[in-house]
Amino acid sequence: MIGKLRRWGREALVMVLVLITIVVLMDWWRAPKMPTTFDSTPLQTLDGQTLTLNALSEERPLLLYFWASWCGVCRYTTPSVSRLVEEGENVMTIALRSGEPQAVLRWLEQKKVQLPVVNDASGELSRNWQVGVTPTLVVLYKGEVVSSTTGWTSYWGMKTRLEWAAL
Repeated sequence: MIGKLRRWGREALVMVLVLITIVVLMDWWRAPKMPTTFDSTPLQTLDGQTLTLNALSEERPLLLYFWASWCGVCRYTTPSVSRLVEEGENVMTIALRSGEPQAVLRWLEQKKVQLPVVNDASGELSRNWQVGVTPTLVVLYKGEVVSSTTGWTSYWGMKTRLEWAAL
């Protein structure tokens, strides 16, 4: 009996290590590329603010969340991002090809989430970052990309990435 448990434990450990390796390799392969001029590119939010990502990430880590209203996985990730915003975390979101500003605002209202949003209706900003998958999350700190991931990410995964970036 103990032999079977040990063997099962080893097999489970190997499977976990394989899964972690696959996730890390996929994140590396799908990682967005920071544009060379991102720090000086002014961005306009839906509420009329003009900002730069460099300025937002200067004092504390910034979670940059690329999402889309048509993205099936984003419906599970967006509430966690909204929770981070409610808690006062430093977050900026980019709505990728989700329509005109009013359409994005209606979508946010329907989903009952409040997010700071830069509307990337044409997809140009996302193309500059080479974002090929939604959702994509990038953590920036002091103008540098600290980490990135694509696909579904838990609230605690996002929170941990922000905490690690500050260390």
